[in-house]
Amino acid sequence: MPNTPPDALPEVWLRGPLPAVPPLLQPVAYALLQAQADVAAALAPFPAAQLWAQPAGVAAVGFHLQHLTGVLDRMLTYAQNQPLSPAQLAYLAAEGHPALGAEAPAAQVEALQKAFGNEVQQALAQLHLTPENTLTDYRPVGRAALPSTVIGLLVHAAEHTQRHVGQLLVTARILAG
Repeated sequence: MPNTPPDALPEVWLRGPLPAVPPLLQPVAYALLQAQADVAAALAPFPAAQLWAQPAGVAAVGFHLQHLTGVLDRMLTYAQNQPLSPAQLAYLAAEGHPALGAEAPAAQVEALQKAFGNEVQQALAQLHLTPENTLTDYRPVGRAALPSTVIGLLVHAAEHTQRHVGQLLVTARILAG
């Protein structure tokens, strides 16, 4: 499959095991890589000027791109048993708002897509380093320290990412006409 166009490849989960990811975490990696591919495909024809448009009041493509990156970062932090940093809390507060003095829409789309891709790569690196015997270890979530586990957080990161990618795909398609 080396020279096969991306749209001709089977979905990520049908391409075989990912050698750097523990077997029990393969589905998480597959979901994140599929999300990254789906976002890239949806944004190729996307009219960048519509990045912050909200047809029928739904969340903007720009929000979804910001949120995909932010929530993945936050879930990975909790999975490492760490609290959120002030920078992560600031990012959370800014989700859904274009940066002040932001660059041209096409550059914003590119920057947001690149940030999401970088976060997916960080997630894959973390999955690689996650021992399977820690998957059921307790992890507190948020200021209220709600109970979860390493695998709970990693699976939630993947499913939440997929949920927002689905919403992004529909909104982008509507806006692209």
